[in-house]
Formats: sequence, C-alpha cells, structure tokens
Amino acid sequence: MRWRGLEIFSTGRYLPKKIIPFESSASQGEANKWYTPYDYRFPLIRLADLYLLYSEALNEMKGQPDEEVYYWIDLIRKNAGLKGVVESWANSSVNPDKPLNKIGMREIIQRERLIELAFEAQRWWDVRRWKIADQYWTLPYMMWTNTAKDPDEFYVPIHLPVYDRQVTFRDYLTPLRIYDLRINPNLVQTYGW
Repeated sequence: MRWRGLEIFSTGRYLPKKIIPFESSASQGEANKWYTPYDYRFPLIRLADLYLLYSEALNEMKGQPDEEVYYWIDLIRKNAGLKGVVESWANSSVNPDKPLNKIGMREIIQRERLIELAFEAQRWWDVRRWKIADQYWTLPYMMWTNTAKDPDEFYVPIHLPVYDRQVTFRDYLTPLRIYDLRINPNLVQTYGW
C-alpha cells in the first residue's frame, strides 16, 4: 500500500488494552511524577494461532476438508464454549454445507482467524498472505461529518477521497534491500519494486 502519510492513524487505543498491563500505574498530579512499570510477558505467538495456521495448511493441502482440518478449529471453539464448526454451520447457517468444501472451509478459517486473533496485529499479515487486500483496503474511506452544528446533521456519512488507497500486486510482496542487491549481483529485485 502506498502511504502518503495521511493514512496513518492513531493506534493509541490498542496500547492501553494490549501492551500496557493493568498492573502498571502512573501518578495523576504534577507534584509527584512517577510511573510503576509491570514486567509483562507479551505473547509473540499463541497456541490458537498455531492451530489455525495448521488447520489452514491442512485445508489447502487436501482436496476436501476432513476430520483433521475440523479438529484443530474445534479445539479453539471448544475452549470458547462453542460447538464444533461443522455442527455450528449445520444448525445455524443459511449455507450448512460451507465447511464441507475447500473454498467454504477457507473462508471459515479466515473468519475464525479474524475473530480469534482480533487486536493481536495478525490481520494485516493475513490479508497480505491471502492476497485479499483489494477487497478490504480499497473501499471508500467513510466517516461522519465533523463540521455539523446540528446533531441530526452530524451522523451523515461523508466520503474522504484523500484517504482512499490503491492496492497493486506489488503491495503483497516485500522488496529486497538495496544493500543485498549490491553485494549479490545474482539477486533480482522483487517484482514491482
């Protein structure tokens, strides 16, 4: 994604919830400025992430999903108090056969990753890996108007074209460093970079 500097948004709401443990404390007054940090071991990868990645790999490897593919997702769902993926889709969906084919199961796994790993900085990498950024990141940037004086006019959605993004194939790839290209003439720069 080609950033112009305007698309960068504040992630300040993420930090207090996930990075700064609730045991940390800071003073509120000007007289005594102090901060008490708490040594928190932040998980780099969770077991649920591994289960979902493994289930995704099995689904892509096999012609059709089988019990092994369902098993790893069902472990996560069971931990959350939910029924298995096949049973849930059979009982509560307008498309009960979705987990029975490869494409449907792929969409279910992607949705499970979105839900299970919410606010854990995985979605950006998943969207790039699945090459679906053009479906999500190119939508028009909409917000409520912030110039209205009347409350009824405030909740009117407006489009901000300055924030619209373009996604090309090159945005799914990572460029090689110039340094690496210079010291090894056999390397070729990544397509599009």
